[in-house]
Amino acid sequence: MTDLQVVAVITAKAGSERLIGDALRTLAKSARSDQGCIAFDLFTSAADPATFVAIETWRSQRDLDAHLNSPSVQRAFEAASDHLAQTPAIHPLRKTS
Repeated sequence: MTDLQVVAVITAKAGSERLIGDALRTLAKSARSDQGCIAFDLFTSAADPATFVAIETWRSQRDLDAHLNSPSVQRAFEAASDHLAQTPAIHPLRKTS
């Protein structure tokens, strides 16, 4: 089975960049120990510091689903909900080559 690549784009409201960044760093640290997590890297856009991008690799869709339903993700979304400019965009990827 091929690993599942995922890109998540999270955009903070103006003035909430630090709060969102802190919540995402906490989430990334926790996610790295989730079953099936191969990699979880968090970036801030150099073009827009309110935009955060997580590049993740999961063993399977089932592992990603378990992560998305985990208490750590729920806590991060609760902490961040009023500080997000829009709903996070989570993109599981399929290779097109």
